[in-house]
Amino acid sequence: MRTPSIVPEGGDHDVYLVLDDLGRIGRAWRETSEESTGRAMLIRELFEGQYVNPVRIVAFNIGEGWSRDVTADIADELRERCIDLDEVPVGLEDFLERTRQAT
Repeated sequence: MRTPSIVPEGGDHDVYLVLDDLGRIGRAWRETSEESTGRAMLIRELFEGQYVNPVRIVAFNIGEGWSRDVTADIADELRERCIDLDEVPVGLEDFLERTRQAT
């Protein structure tokens, strides 16, 4: 007899979470809805200024069994989009500068 999986159905997708520096109250992994955990939504929310001061971005996929730090990858994608749009949103300036210095 086969044991049912504890992984929820539809769990085979990449999930992105942001560690946000909230200043005096500290850092927190930001709560988000299931629909807002994809890469495209993350990029949009970063551009919209939904995060105070993003410090780290991690991605994981429960179905595939992996996780990794994608901060540099996301920062590179944001830089490319900023070049295409010929603007850098104010809320992203520090994040992009920090990640550029870290590489």
